[in-house]
Parts: sequence; C-alpha cells; structure tokens
Amino acid sequence: METNYRSLFEAARKAGAALGNLPAERLSDAVRSAADMLRSHMPEILAANAEDLAAMDPASPLCDRLRLTPERLEAIAADMEAVAALPSPQGETLDAWTHPNGMTIRKVRVPFGVVGMICEARPNVTADIFSLCMKTGNACVLKGGSDARRSNEAIARALHEALRRAEIDRAAFTLLPSDHAAVGELLNAVGYVDVVIPRGGAGLIRFVREHARVPVIETGAGIVHTYFDAAGDVEKGRRVICNAKTRRVSVCNALDCLVIHRDRLGDLPALCAPLAEHHVTLYADREALAALTDHYPAELLRPATDDDYGTEFLDYKMAIRSVSSLDEALAHIARYSSRHSEAIITEDPLAAERFTRRVDAACVYVNVSTAFTDGGQFGFGAEVGISTQKLHARGPMGLPELTTYKYIVTGDGQIRTS
Repeated sequence: METNYRSLFEAARKAGAALGNLPAERLSDAVRSAADMLRSHMPEILAANAEDLAAMDPASPLCDRLRLTPERLEAIAADMEAVAALPSPQGETLDAWTHPNGMTIRKVRVPFGVVGMICEARPNVTADIFSLCMKTGNACVLKGGSDARRSNEAIARALHEALRRAEIDRAAFTLLPSDHAAVGELLNAVGYVDVVIPRGGAGLIRFVREHARVPVIETGAGIVHTYFDAAGDVEKGRRVICNAKTRRVSVCNALDCLVIHRDRLGDLPALCAPLAEHHVTLYADREALAALTDHYPAELLRPATDDDYGTEFLDYKMAIRSVSSLDEALAHIARYSSRHSEAIITEDPLAAERFTRRVDAACVYVNVSTAFTDGGQFGFGAEVGISTQKLHARGPMGLPELTTYKYIVTGDGQIRTS
C-alpha cells in the first residue's frame, strides 16, 4: 500500500499546533506515561530488537548502537522522566524592554512546530526525540534506519499508547516507513516540517545537507582528538584516554586520535597500556610506532596513513600523531576535526587556556574524557544530537534548542509617524 506522505505531514502539522497550546504539565505527564509504557512494553521491544540484531552483520560497528538491553531500556525511560522533570522552556521570556513611546517588547520562546528527524541504527533516539519534542510542544516526524525498523516500530507502539492515554493526537509522533523514499519526502516537506535534524554518520549528514529543501540542523559525526601536552600528567592521561576510547566505541564522542607532544613519547607505552587490555588497534606515525614497539602487542600496531587521521572509527581502533608543539597539535586538529569534541591533557594553565580559546569545536575539555559530550551528562535529560554547526544550536541539543522565539509587542494605541 502506497504511503500518503502529504496526509501524514498535514496531520503532524495540525497536531503540532495543538501541542503548542497545551499546558506544560500535561506535556510532562505524557512524557512520564511514555516512560512507563516503555517499561511495560519491554519484552515486546527487546524481542523486536533481537530480530533486528539477527539481521545485521555481527561485525558491524552499528551493532552496539542498535542493541537494546533491559538496562539500556531502563536508562532510556529514566532519561525520559528526567526530561519530564525539567522546567519547560516554552513561553520563557528571553528578553524584554520598553520602547521610548511606551510600548513593551518581549522576546519569547516558542516551539518550532514540527521537527523532522532522520537517524540510522539508533532506536534510543526514537524515545529521546519523542520526549524532547513532547516537552517543548513540537510534533515529531521520525525516519528511522531500516536496520532498526522492528525496534522503532515496537517503541512507537508504546509511545502511541502513551499519547492515547494522555488524550493527545497520535500524529504528534509519526514514524515514517524505513525505506529510502521516506527520506526524500521528509526533506521536501516544505510548509509542513519546520526543521530536519539528521543523526548518523558523515554520509547521512552530507546527503541531508545536499538534498534538503527544509532547514537543517546538523548533528555531525565525531572525529575526536585528545592532545597529550608536554606538561601532561601520565596517570590522568591513562584514565582519560582509555575511557574516551573504550567506554563505548560506537558513539560519536569516542576518541579517534591521540595527539602527543614529542617530548612525551617516552610515556606513550604507559599511556596506551590500558588500551591493550581492550585490544585496541593503534595506527601510529613513525615516531609513535617506534616508541610503542616492544611495549604494545605487535598484532595491534599498524603504521598510520593520512586516511586514518580523518576517520571516525566507531571501533576498537585509534590513530596516534606526534607533534612538536601545541601549535602543531592545533593545526593537526583543525585539519581533521569534525568540530565535535576535543580535549587536552595538561598541567600548564596557559596551554589549557590557549587550547580552549583556539580549538574550534562544540565541546572542549581540559583533563576530562570526551565521553561526557552527552545531553544527559550536561544536565539536559536527553539530547536530539550534538550539533557541530554554529547557527541556532551548538553542542548537545536539549529542550531550549528545540525552540525558536517570537517578539510580542504590547502597547496602548501607539502608531509610527516616521
């Protein structure tokens, strides 16, 4: 049966207009109900997810992103409840002033209306985008990846049950078919969809940017660096580097390249020792390779190529580049970074200040793992994605980033005479 996309988008537009007029507490209640429904539908969701996983190549790095467990579903539900508990940004006055003629001007947050989302094998995003859009009074139209089709459909059934119980139009959350045609329809839904947010690899994001006729907020792929400075502390470096690389290799904040000052190459074996326990393959330049030879498992050592420095590995793999100065480190990062998350390990406050001022990234860390680039860790409850662009939103996108604003001008009969 052919999908009537126009009717779906029209229904979402109507539902979005209605959501924008509902009390904030009613929207929060709907999000809490959705969290309860995820828990009560857990067996069905896990069974659907198992079918999706069985159809995927087990060697694919996307498997970890796709996989749901009781613990992960419980964490997703808890994140939804955290979103529900946050203050609503809707209707917030951002600024206000009085004109010389006596009229008042207020800048007020309002929902976008309809948010379109395109993602790959990430069923957690289905619940995240629902809770964030519902809390901000936006309707959501989601195009999920075919790899996660069964998981997304099972989650959507739970979310629609929550909407039914809350007496909210089910079109407030629309899951599009998982085929490629749905992408084109969503990207061309001018007049119905206010913004589209892609969440996935570089190829997906590039496709959306090049083909969308509706506005796009890019949540970029993560090519993430950590620079170990001449004044870096080895014990801090060991912990931070290992955590950033191995906590969860399939996520966009995972470390892809260690940049190390040449004066500290003697410490490289100690810095990388914890990585060997996780069987991380290292792609090292000539000097780093020499420093690691006989100190790191030979079967996990490879000479680096230029391509390795621009790769988001999403796997137990990491590149290493040696540099002679902070400036050279910054130049390397500027060349290969996706402007997502970058870190420095240093005890030199001047080096830290220069790094944070000069590096161009949404999130910049000093002596901290890049694994913290996450809406939940930033206190946002959940996130739509990590925006790497500089217009409207940057970094983890929480509730405020799903709003725009309008000006409300109030007076007492003032007219303009010039």
